[in-house]
Amino acid sequence: MSRDDEAEAIIAGVGGAQNIADLHHCSTRLRFTLHDDAKADLDALKAVPVVMGALHSGSQTQVVVGSKVADVHRAVERARGGGGGGTSTPTAPPRQALTWRRAGATAMDFVISVFTPIVPAIAGAGILKSLLVALAAVGWLPATSETYLVLSTIPDAVFAFLPVLVAYTAAKKLGVNVPLAIGVVAFMLFVNFSTLVAQDGGVSLLGLDVPAIAYSAQVFPAILAVLLLWPVEKFVTRISPGPIRVFFVPFVCYLVVGPITMLVLGPLGFRAGSLLTGAMVGLYDTLGWVAVALLAALLPFIISVGMHKAFVPPTIATMSATGRESFYLVASLAHNFGEAGACFAIAIRTRDPRLRATAISAGISALFGITEPALYGITLQNRRALVAVIAGALAGGAYLGLWLVSTFAVVGPGLASFTMFVDAANPWNIFHAAIGGAVAVAVSFVVSIIIWRDSASATLQRTGDADATAGEKLGREADDAVAPDPLTPAGGASSAADTRRRLQIVSPVDGELVPLADVDDAVFSSGVLGEGVAVRPSSGAVVAPLAGVVTTLLDSRHAVGITADDGVEVLVHVGLDTVKLEGRGFTAHVAQGDRVEVGQALLDVDLASLEAAGYDTTTPVVVTNTDRYDVVVDAAGHASAGRPLITTTEKELTDGIA
Repeated sequence: MSRDDEAEAIIAGVGGAQNIADLHHCSTRLRFTLHDDAKADLDALKAVPVVMGALHSGSQTQVVVGSKVADVHRAVERARGGGGGGTSTPTAPPRQALTWRRAGATAMDFVISVFTPIVPAIAGAGILKSLLVALAAVGWLPATSETYLVLSTIPDAVFAFLPVLVAYTAAKKLGVNVPLAIGVVAFMLFVNFSTLVAQDGGVSLLGLDVPAIAYSAQVFPAILAVLLLWPVEKFVTRISPGPIRVFFVPFVCYLVVGPITMLVLGPLGFRAGSLLTGAMVGLYDTLGWVAVALLAALLPFIISVGMHKAFVPPTIATMSATGRESFYLVASLAHNFGEAGACFAIAIRTRDPRLRATAISAGISALFGITEPALYGITLQNRRALVAVIAGALAGGAYLGLWLVSTFAVVGPGLASFTMFVDAANPWNIFHAAIGGAVAVAVSFVVSIIIWRDSASATLQRTGDADATAGEKLGREADDAVAPDPLTPAGGASSAADTRRRLQIVSPVDGELVPLADVDDAVFSSGVLGEGVAVRPSSGAVVAPLAGVVTTLLDSRHAVGITADDGVEVLVHVGLDTVKLEGRGFTAHVAQGDRVEVGQALLDVDLASLEAAGYDTTTPVVVTNTDRYDVVVDAAGHASAGRPLITTTEKELTDGIA
């Protein structure tokens, strides 16, 4: 089948050219946005020779074609008359109504994109405020002193101007003019507006009473205002003449969105925030300590599927409305410390030196509020560890709930942020928080000491025993060398009769290992694209995992494909869905067609900006032509850039075909 025939077959598989609303591609797959998802035939798509897999993901239909993606994309664009740009399309039928699946995915993506970037600002402000309270409590900085009062204005202002922060992130997500969005919601915090609505008898607009609401620290009124601004700005921009557009569009937006926000959307958002806060507080008030304990015990599962992000909006709303939070963040303290206790016990009990090193590192990270190394590196891969974490989190959560512990900053609970539990009105709050954390550590530690068996861990590599042994041997040999030799001679790690070539692939980044099956992207986790492993990077330096030629490097610079001299094809994909950033946060040191050596700098990635934008930085490293090679993961727990990660071995020849 020719490339043009394959393109025609792909177009037919997605329901025809008229069903394509948008098409673009990343480093391995075509990403279709369709008018009607039901018209896509995944089985027909998978039957196309060039297609490695097809799936629905969120609001997209993704067709995996691997390293040939650029050629296939051009062929599809030619066939449908798009000209290669990826956005042109014939006249399309009306878009179908959103399905529950698509609506849920879209809503969650919007919520994460709006709230995740503002968490660092809120967390830092909360910690600064709690530190000032702690200094006042011990008498080092009186609360009436000018220094205390002046410094307090910094964190207080962050919460007061939350509407501006969420207006900014919502506008960025929706593609709305950011200064215009901030201008639309600015009246909420304008002292003249606050004075007008607070005066005796209130104030009216066009004969309608303007509700007297204090919008300071509110988030939902601003979000609703920007959601209305989004279509209004697009419509006015489309109909307004070019010469007057620069002032006419903002003028109409202010005139339309401002009054509607004052009269309808502002009060509606305020009410929504109140209901969300009430639901959170109500659940806690109804179940009390039981709710905290259960949530703490369930957090390993909730975090593993990414649903913990759904707690961010109500947590921020509750903190803004009441100044404290007694549910999610308190439960997180018990879970974080439970992870630490289990890891420390495993470090003592295990005879595996690599697992011990991983457990110690992950345990320390968990104590400081970063549980991903423990959760993904140990807990979710070992049933006994999971049981111990649940026991510790349940016990710690119960204690914290029984003593009504509250937190006063939106930040991950840990040793470095423990001042978040300082309560000026209740000095015992931080004391009970410390005891609750200690209970979680102690219980999970004791349970792990009692029930842990090394056999429970099997291997963190999910490989057969023989392959794991060979991989460990190769890893030790590389560790003893001054620099890893990426090409192992025939027979170097097996019997003399085995003449299959082996290639050692090193880690491109530093970080914690994540099994490919646990990656939150069906293309990688299903193995459709190939076998390998993922790394949750701790630094933004990305180096070449093997020597070869750079065969894939898109303008987005988020993924690099390298083909070794013996034919092994490796893809390093930095982050998930990071193609949407269009290169922002990525700096490339090589170009497509360049030859690279092991350990040579490929990319510099601004991980902080990716995380602030709500992107998962997990970096899959996969061998994309595993039809020709067996793949064994050599590392476990932690990966170090330039150190052994994967070993590939040529498959046995059968009837002359590899």
